[in-house]
Amino acid sequence: MDLGIAGKTALVCGASKGLGLGCAEALVREGVNVVIVARGEEALQAAAARLTAARAGGTGSSAPFVKYVAADITTPEGRAAAFAVHADYDIVVTNAGGPPPGDFRDWDREAWIRAVDANMLTPIELIKATVDGMAARGYGRIVNITSSSVKSPIDILGLSNGARSGLTGFVAGVARTSIAAKGVTINNLLPGAFDTDRLKGTFASSAKKTGQDVETLRAARQKGIPAGRFGNPEEFGAVCAFLCSMQAGYITGQNVLTDGGAYPGTY
Repeated sequence: MDLGIAGKTALVCGASKGLGLGCAEALVREGVNVVIVARGEEALQAAAARLTAARAGGTGSSAPFVKYVAADITTPEGRAAAFAVHADYDIVVTNAGGPPPGDFRDWDREAWIRAVDANMLTPIELIKATVDGMAARGYGRIVNITSSSVKSPIDILGLSNGARSGLTGFVAGVARTSIAAKGVTINNLLPGAFDTDRLKGTFASSAKKTGQDVETLRAARQKGIPAGRFGNPEEFGAVCAFLCSMQAGYITGQNVLTDGGAYPGTY
């Protein structure tokens, strides 16, 4: 299927690896110009090389561009650096490293502020910076990578549960304002258990808390997923690319769960 987004320009955050990189790769394969942002320059360089090799269509000056910005997108300076590379983004994929797992009794006010700043306020700032330009051009796609914990909270991820739920509530309102009639959609993409560094860290924390070994925890988690496995970044990226497509223009304000059927609810 031609998603109709070749030539558009996307900002993809947290894209040096994992789910962010999966989204960037899916977009560049559709002929989208991509600017990737993350804090580690070495990993970004490797990611940019991978994306350049994967990019679809065109040669020379007609090929979609791949650029990277080594910056912390959760800071005003990092966001300024991303917009200095390209001012008018058609697609924005927000993504920031999740807050650390742990026991809520150990989290002070500063821990909560960092979580809210990274996983709620930063996406809101990126939405605010881009949504009016998208509306003026008649097309825009914002996809926030959040978490399945928004629908099914995980006890050791309380910082993430809280901050991402705040973003979810905000998006539910703003996605349904006048921008919806101007071709702009805002959706949240909720990953379940994907085989990434984040999942490895969660298992390590659980092993420390429970005394069980990591492999036992991994096996038990997989057993609870109807699909019988963890997801991979490539299939996650494909869902993201579809939400950015012309065909998805009637989908907005939604929480799209990608978890292999693990969430047991009807709604």
